[in-house]
Amino acid sequence: MIKFVLDSSALLRYIDNEAGAVRVEEILIACVSGEASVALSAVQWGEIAGNLRRRVGATEEKRILSSLLPSEADLVAVSAERAVRAGELRADRGIAYADAFALELAMDSPDCVLVTADYGFKPVEDLARIEFLPAK
Repeated sequence: MIKFVLDSSALLRYIDNEAGAVRVEEILIACVSGEASVALSAVQWGEIAGNLRRRVGATEEKRILSSLLPSEADLVAVSAERAVRAGELRADRGIAYADAFALELAMDSPDCVLVTADYGFKPVEDLARIEFLPAK
């Protein structure tokens, strides 16, 4: 079964109904139907929360977060080992630290596909399967 790893930019595109939102919705539907699995790093979840809090305030942030992910999605906690691997990716490949958590999670298996709207992942395409959402 394919495992999609969503980064914050993909889910923010979905929330904002921007380019790629339909693709993210397809992935979430596939997760609910059992055709695929979805994972998201807790670091990415925090990035989404902070973005929403800044843009729409606390009440709306909580409302959106409570209904964003299906219960079948896996919100992956940050272990010490994952944090070290993300730090190494940041140091070795120069990507943003939060992005390194999404990449590290996508590197778990060849069945994982990182879905992102962040073209800053282009330099690390050799490390994981990456599906880029369309540019705005």
